[in-house]
Amino acid sequence: MGYVKTAMLMAAMTALFMGVGYLIGGSGGAVIALVVAAGMNAFAWWNSDRMVLRMHNARPVLPGDRMGLHALTAKLAQNAGLPEPKVYLIDTPQPNAFATGRNPANAAVAVTAGLMQSLTREELAGVIAHELAHIRNHDTAIMTVTATFAGAISMLANFALFFGGSRERMGLIGTLLMMILAPMAAALVQMAISRTREYAADKAGAEICGEPLWLASALEKIAMGAARIDNHAAERNPATAHMFIINPLHAHKHDSLFATHPATENRIAALRAMAAQGRPVARNARPASRRPQAGPWS
Repeated sequence: MGYVKTAMLMAAMTALFMGVGYLIGGSGGAVIALVVAAGMNAFAWWNSDRMVLRMHNARPVLPGDRMGLHALTAKLAQNAGLPEPKVYLIDTPQPNAFATGRNPANAAVAVTAGLMQSLTREELAGVIAHELAHIRNHDTAIMTVTATFAGAISMLANFALFFGGSRERMGLIGTLLMMILAPMAAALVQMAISRTREYAADKAGAEICGEPLWLASALEKIAMGAARIDNHAAERNPATAHMFIINPLHAHKHDSLFATHPATENRIAALRAMAAQGRPVARNARPASRRPQAGPWS
């Protein structure tokens, strides 16, 4: 059902984009809007991972690092049936993580220094497994496309004021309303897609790491840390907020339509219910030690 809802939301985003193009330039405007969207998405498809990692000043973690992050990620990727992704560290005290990349063969997992300092080894495994689930489900590509669409819709809506065609069809007041409402509608669709995929990644991540309660405990700690510790790179680049496992922008915590993530307590409740049902889990994912070792990264 999650994939059906995602497909419907993607269709809504496409229709909204073409609708704004039509209001600006008629049927020709709709076609031009579609061509522009295709070009923007092609660029984002090939470059989004490098762009996002650069925005957050992420640096690669090499095999054999003293904290064992690379080895743990490789083991969990094997459990998930995925190629080994690249691993990155973000130098911020806020505990958080995200995945990026256009497909599993070109994927990366990035975690923050704050995450490594605040989680046990099992909790860290749960978080990495969640991000690997996003990669396996191709969510990283979906969210790149929706983010590009949302930005393009906002751009088109702002252009509307300078084109006579939109004013003739809608009048000045209608054009101004479109400039305000179209980007809001695009943002709502983007948020709805993100929220849908988070629940699916929680479930799949729990199965990959072998224990739903590891991820449940991690989410609780990350939410508390994200609520009180700023992530300055995320604040400068709010369009990337939906990629993180927990919203890094101190957004409202209630499970509303305007939230980029589902309420953390709802996600934790779903994971605990999954654990109570005794779902089969991959016990070979169990980490060897309970906490990351202290020391510098290699």
